[in-house]
Amino acid sequence: MLTETFARQFASLALAHVSREYPNKLDHVLLGHDDVRGPQALHPIFFGSFDWHSCVHGYWLRARVYRRYPDIPDAARIRTLFDEQLTSSNVAIEAAYAGHPSRAGFERPYGWAWMLMLAAELGRHDTHEGKQWAAALDPLTQVFMRRFLVFLPMATYPVRVGTHFNTAFAITLAWEYARRSVNPTFMNALREAAVRWYACDTRCQAWEPGGDDFLSSALIEAECMRRVLPPAVFSEWMDAFLPDIANGEPVSLVTPALVSDRTDGKIAHLDGLNLSRAWCWRMLSSAWSSGDPRHAVATRAVTQHLEAGLSHVAGDYMGEHWLATFALLALDDSTV
Repeated sequence: MLTETFARQFASLALAHVSREYPNKLDHVLLGHDDVRGPQALHPIFFGSFDWHSCVHGYWLRARVYRRYPDIPDAARIRTLFDEQLTSSNVAIEAAYAGHPSRAGFERPYGWAWMLMLAAELGRHDTHEGKQWAAALDPLTQVFMRRFLVFLPMATYPVRVGTHFNTAFAITLAWEYARRSVNPTFMNALREAAVRWYACDTRCQAWEPGGDDFLSSALIEAECMRRVLPPAVFSEWMDAFLPDIANGEPVSLVTPALVSDRTDGKIAHLDGLNLSRAWCWRMLSSAWSSGDPRHAVATRAVTQHLEAGLSHVAGDYMGEHWLATFALLALDDSTV
């Protein structure tokens, strides 16, 4: 579903904001007077795109598009950006900041997960330059993997909101890194947390969307469990969690969200909800045969949510600095 036309559009959008320092929304705990600094001084790599995590997944977008379509017009700019930014000195500054004991909550867990997703993508580049980029980033990657390993066992409860703090979304992305790096210790930690948090969930009410959701708390939980559970176990769990999908229920999950004002950063999240739901429905559909009525419901929901979201990836910076990432997930998530 990812065409070269989409790849060019997404790359162009991401390149336009990755080095745009302002406006900027910092997640920054001041530890002293010396910490009163601007975004680029604090984060020499991920200072653009309005906020740190959006900049990280903007890099993921460019890495994915470059791997999938290495001959697009912006390919040279992408290579130059990675060569100039992913240096040992820049990564050391980012790693020192994120690894500071007083910043254990920095970007937890959304930014953590996207950093691991970026590392997983760079690890898929079967080129010398890709391996160099992944190796350069590795000290920062390891900071966030260690953060996960400390956080998961101490988190008694999951976070089910439709925004950055959602723990099912974090596990879903981190799982990709754990799987591709062949790290059974990390995979077991992620699986154990998911099972502990979600295994007993039944008859999800799906009271969504909320006014600033960009994730479906119901669908991302289901997608998380699809990834960490064996297929037969997931099938049984899904039958209990969303038992009425074949009838198109809950209706809230198959109905695209309405976006009233795309200049409002929170309301603009709902465009992301439509795109992330399309991604989840497409991934979940792989669990059902083509003759299963749930497959038809999921496929129809993918189409409807893409139609609602794709045309709004660009237009206003409140959505433009991040929506292309979720459009790319919806069109080209090859993590099945």
